[in-house]
Amino acid sequence: MTRESQRQQEQLERLMQIGGYLREVREDQGWTLEEVAGRTLIPSRLLRALEEGKIQQLPEPVYIQGFIRRYAEVLGLDSTAIAEAFPATSSIKQATPSWSISPAQLRPVHLYVAYITLIVASVSWLSHLMSRSAPPTVPQINSSLPAPASSANPRPAASPAASRSPASPDASPNPADQKPIQVDIKLKAQSWLEVEADGKVTLAEVLPEGTERTLTANSQLRIRSGNAGGVMLAHNGGEAEQMGEPGAVEEKVFSASSENQPDVNQSSIAESNAN
Repeated sequence: MTRESQRQQEQLERLMQIGGYLREVREDQGWTLEEVAGRTLIPSRLLRALEEGKIQQLPEPVYIQGFIRRYAEVLGLDSTAIAEAFPATSSIKQATPSWSISPAQLRPVHLYVAYITLIVASVSWLSHLMSRSAPPTVPQINSSLPAPASSANPRPAASPAASRSPASPDASPNPADQKPIQVDIKLKAQSWLEVEADGKVTLAEVLPEGTERTLTANSQLRIRSGNAGGVMLAHNGGEAEQMGEPGAVEEKVFSASSENQPDVNQSSIAESNAN
């Protein structure tokens, strides 16, 4: 078994242990899965997969660790210790080049010869270029020739308005630009996102770093993130702001009411209710 397979097996076993423990604590406290979903802002289908240890239905391990921390906080447990019990280390290894240059391969004498050769070639090329670009000899004009008589009635210069070409018809406006809610998203770190526009889920997936998208809605736009620190939001052309803390599960709601100002952050409401 390879090291990667061992790490995946360990993650699966830990997830089943932690998920079962969280489910027992939830049932002992008399909470339903939907109630926990409302307080953690994590969809109930992901919480159910977490409790049952179905790791293939969950996003990347770093987001699973964030879900565990949020779940444990709502239940009043030691969220940091429980979340760190799940191994979420990345398996990405930095690639090392398979080639190398020995110091003996490049000596100072070789460098000097190459440098002089480069200078000579550059000078030759510049000389050839200058000889080709030299302007041709212009024949001298006899100054004794009479100057052409100017017209008695010179034509007036065309006014700027007359020379202006007719205005082209305006392009048809983009229907997406006419919607009252527009949020520009840019990811500075990989993050799981779920977008709900006017009551319909339009996006639910893990997006890579550097992703840029423009989201629009008529009445309400709801955005959830599994790594709020890696998501930048700009509402209606405003200044981009970070959605939350790195690794935190956050939700932002933008409404067309109140002069297109975003509603109160739902995650802060959930935390106040939990307290």
